[in-house]
Amino acid sequence: MKYITTIDGKEFQVEIIDDRHVSVDGKIVEVDFESVKSQPVFSLIVDGKSYEAYVYDGEEDLEVLLKGRLYHSRVEDERERRLRAAAGGSKAVSGTFHLKAPMPGLVVSLAVAEGQEVKEGDVLLILESMKMQNELKSPQDGVVGRIQVSAGDSVEQRQKMLSVE
Repeated sequence: MKYITTIDGKEFQVEIIDDRHVSVDGKIVEVDFESVKSQPVFSLIVDGKSYEAYVYDGEEDLEVLLKGRLYHSRVEDERERRLRAAAGGSKAVSGTFHLKAPMPGLVVSLAVAEGQEVKEGDVLLILESMKMQNELKSPQDGVVGRIQVSAGDSVEQRQKMLSVE
């Protein structure tokens, strides 16, 4: 079956070939994707390169923390895409990004202040979870809005930490 995967606004055509191979925009890659201990943590091996990803449901899409960057993704099969298009498409994006904790953890440090301008990819804060420090980065250019956490705070999964407008 073919899927349309949208990651941070960019679309990819994905087709599952078998349990170890997928086609991404026509390029075949070898994959191994396993859940780790019924947690939102996944082991992902793509063409022999190993990655660890945290995956959880966001408000409207899946949120994936991979290599310190938070990605917003939506996966639709061809039928879902046609139905959504027939229904008039999706709702408009507001432009405000709310950084939510991708997993429970401890805020190690804040790299930004309220009112500070940031560029896509800038580190917003460092979150420690499972003895690993993760740099959470901005997915867009903007201005930091209200910061709702401080260094040393413990946070729960999906807790709002700050916004970028």
